Amino acid sequence: MFNVLIYLFETYVYSKPKISIDYDNLTKDLSNAGFQKRDIYNALCWLKKLSCYKKNIISSINLLSKQMSIRIYTQEESFKLNSDCRGFILFLEQLEILTLDTREIIIDRIMELDVNEINLEDLKWIILIILFTIPGCEIVYKKLENLLFNFKEEIIH
Repeated sequence: MFNVLIYLFETYVYSKPKISIDYDNLTKDLSNAGFQKRDIYNALCWLKKLSCYKKNIISSINLLSKQMSIRIYTQEESFKLNSDCRGFILFLEQLEILTLDTREIIIDRIMELDVNEINLEDLKWIILIILFTIPGCEIVYKKLENLLFNFKEEIIH
């Protein structure tokens, strides 16, 4: 399912953000690309639930919120999101890339993935996908994209 989401993001959403989606053709294309029907179905359901956030919750989100809070993760969340992932989420909050609301959306969507544990690289992709789809997050999406893909290591002597 996760690979389907990445494929969709790279192939359809990111490269052609204004296309209309024909789910029958999309499902056929994904099947032809080698994805299992169950993974395709789960990925499309995951995206549909994300779009529900856009309609129901995003209108009330204060995207410029400067509040900080300590997030206490449940045992299940801690198992799925290791300490590196939880630290990265906190780091993005401190950089004001994530707000309290977007953090909760990200954690909720991660918990819906059909994987036992998320690694840091997968988490970065999920956050990019979510921020890309939330109206009003264009600036923080670009900020995160620059952070992840334009990072240059400096050599310290």
